[in-house]
Amino acid sequence: SMLMRMYCRFAEGKGYKVKTVDILDGEEAGVKNVTLLLEGPYAYGYLRGESGVHRLVRISPFDANKRRHTSFASVDVIPEVKEEIEIKLEDKDMRIDTYRSSGAGGQNVQKLDTAIRITHLPTGIVVQCQNERSQYQNKQTALNILKARLYELERKAQEEKLKSQYAKKEKIEWGSQIRSYVMHPYSMVKDHRSEYETGNVQAIMDGEIDKFIEAYLRMRKKHA
Repeated sequence: SMLMRMYCRFAEGKGYKVKTVDILDGEEAGVKNVTLLLEGPYAYGYLRGESGVHRLVRISPFDANKRRHTSFASVDVIPEVKEEIEIKLEDKDMRIDTYRSSGAGGQNVQKLDTAIRITHLPTGIVVQCQNERSQYQNKQTALNILKARLYELERKAQEEKLKSQYAKKEKIEWGSQIRSYVMHPYSMVKDHRSEYETGNVQAIMDGEIDKFIEAYLRMRKKHA
């Protein structure tokens, strides 16, 4: 629940819309699992680096003996995939060839170059149509087939992107954390990738994580 609050406060500070899609309370207290939808400019770009295991060290408010407890939380950040994938076909990306149909359709089909072959240059996809009676009809049919194939290609690419993100997901255990939030016996928040750290834990819990995000993005750019 502390990380949930942190990200909600960060989003509110950026002017993002925050929607709780799903939430499951913990068995005794807190939150076991939550899905948040954040909408706003560059939301995914800013927060994609938050994916990973986060480690929290504190005196548990649920321990009567006031002992120090270490807990782990896994954060996943994925872009929202729109169901409708817009496919734009530009003339510069296509080579259109005409040829004489070899199929049925009468003498006109045999004598005129009514068949159409379209090559999509960026992907190498080739579609052709010769079943219609006119070149225009064959072209429209071929364009529709090309759009369908490009749609399927993009859909599979999005699926693979999501699979690769989950394949990189670390186990929730010691040594796999990307960031530690230590509240006892001292105060420190440290990102183990960029090495950026601060002693102002409360500010971080209040959503002021911009410097951590910036440090991570600079590190990625440096090693790109």
